[in-house]
Amino acid sequence: MSYQADRIRSLGTSIFAEMTHLANQHQAINLGQGFPDFATPDFLKAAAINAIQQDINQYAPSNGRPRLRQAVAAKMAHHYGVQADPDREILITHGATEAIFATILGLVNPGDEVIIGEPFYDSYLPAVQMAGGIPRFYQLHSPDWQIDFDHLSRLFNTNTKLILINTPHNPTGKLFTLEELSQIAALCVRHNVLALVDEVYEHIIFDGHAHIPLSQLPEMRPRTIHISSLGKTFSATGWKVGWVVAPPEVIQAAFRTHQFMTFCGAAPLQEAAAIALETADGYYQELGQMYQRKRELLMDGLTAAGLRPLRPQGSYFIMVDISDLGFTDDVAFCRYLTSEIGVAAIPPSAFYHNPQDGAGLARFAFCKRDEVLVAAAERLVQLKKGIVQTISII
Repeated sequence: MSYQADRIRSLGTSIFAEMTHLANQHQAINLGQGFPDFATPDFLKAAAINAIQQDINQYAPSNGRPRLRQAVAAKMAHHYGVQADPDREILITHGATEAIFATILGLVNPGDEVIIGEPFYDSYLPAVQMAGGIPRFYQLHSPDWQIDFDHLSRLFNTNTKLILINTPHNPTGKLFTLEELSQIAALCVRHNVLALVDEVYEHIIFDGHAHIPLSQLPEMRPRTIHISSLGKTFSATGWKVGWVVAPPEVIQAAFRTHQFMTFCGAAPLQEAAAIALETADGYYQELGQMYQRKRELLMDGLTAAGLRPLRPQGSYFIMVDISDLGFTDDVAFCRYLTSEIGVAAIPPSAFYHNPQDGAGLARFAFCKRDEVLVAAAERLVQLKKGIVQTISII
């Protein structure tokens, strides 16, 4: 007899856990998991210490500390012209992943259809499945990660409740264009569908591009759910401070789930997050410049190794086309790379409902210190020296 609930039987161990274990086992440079290996900014750490010393150490309100909700509202208004009521249209969550999960559980009924772009962040599908929703998939097609809008439009129907959009996109680094967002918005309006936009990489954008909020488009403010967080922007992924910005009915749906999942996040970290958002204007530009430089470091290293990296417009990931290297699939390549070359990457087939669709790709993270990226490049050169011939191993 198994005691596991049916709803989680198909959920295996995360690919991140597997590849991190393999990286540790072989003392590989880990360019797999997307967390920075450098310090959180000093001003943010000081703000957290000060909040603790001021005894902001008891439960935060379940919808988040007022100062942070107000800071999120001010940020949305200043950067995007999106006006949000801090009391009725903003919910603070335990990171963006909980924000996504609570929102989906609060909105999706069994039998509702949810449209998911792939490759996808790995929590999207389990959230939909646990809510009893039916996932429908559209692909971003390499090398430019274009959307087939004929296919996407056919996915919309009377059962569609929600579409999930991630821009800047993990793992491809794609930044959705105004034209693409406009076409998605038109479909949402026509079919009365909500759009959940995961924009945690909103300030990690390159080459003069800009993040465009979907809610700016005609008739989309009442249909758009913005989700973001502190972790990626401020190199504080362990703090797990996220938020939802959405119409009041959606916030209530997410709140009713959130209150029984985590109730609230850490109060002193929410206070520090508010200070970060209140004072960070110049910081965002510096952040983008830093990551653009790191992107070029890793792009150069991958190219020098004879690989074919696909240049990202945002986020801190690079996808690489490995389809001509002779491996059986991306998992075989990433295991070989970790154990024999000493560099860990993530096999993106885990981000597709049909793993074969991602079998010719590999994802590398460049949210690492410069010396780590340089050391990884030095190891990757071994690939070009002929260590890899025709391989169908592992």
